[in-house]
Amino acid sequence: MPIEAVVFDMDGVLVDSEVYWLRARQEFARDIGKIWTDDDQRAAMGRNTIEWAQVMQERLQLEMTLDAIMDDIKTRVIAQYEQQLPIRPGALEAVHTAASRYRIALASGSPKTIIQRVMQLTGLDKIFEFMLYGDDFPNGKPAPDVYLASLEALGVQANRAVGIEDSSNGVRALHNAGMYIIAAPSPGFILPPDVVALAHRVIHTMEDFSVDLVEGIN
Repeated sequence: MPIEAVVFDMDGVLVDSEVYWLRARQEFARDIGKIWTDDDQRAAMGRNTIEWAQVMQERLQLEMTLDAIMDDIKTRVIAQYEQQLPIRPGALEAVHTAASRYRIALASGSPKTIIQRVMQLTGLDKIFEFMLYGDDFPNGKPAPDVYLASLEALGVQANRAVGIEDSSNGVRALHNAGMYIIAAPSPGFILPPDVVALAHRVIHTMEDFSVDLVEGIN
């Protein structure tokens, strides 16, 4: 069946921001005399806001409320965004290429305020047909909820849609939604073999995204 839609994640796919989230959590942990590890970061990647705050609360054994954790981290990340927006090479072009041929949507687990700011700064808010926010769904990635909602909004069946993800939780969410998967891991965040095996295609730069890549996926 022909592909009709392409759905993009944001953090790690369109913007190389995983390092910003890592730095924010490392600095947060350092400020309270604790350590945030790469394993901790991988456990938090791709999840919605409440869920990554819960991961932090559990792994750092915090008595702080989830709201306090979320507010602190979001403030740190937004401050970095305002200094420099880390767009992945080829990312904006990939969205425009996809839009020239397919219906497109954004399905991100990042906080709504951050997604909206990035979309405004890049102008992609005028390109995506739909933007779905992980904060609006009780179950974050690897649950498929945000992707199933994107398919419903687009009016496209899962076997006619491709999703692009960088994280393990994101790839698993696409798999659980029954969609075709392009894995585009962020620089410095290697996907484990079992996650790579779920992907139908793997690219290491968004500059490799093309209509031919999508057309050849099924």
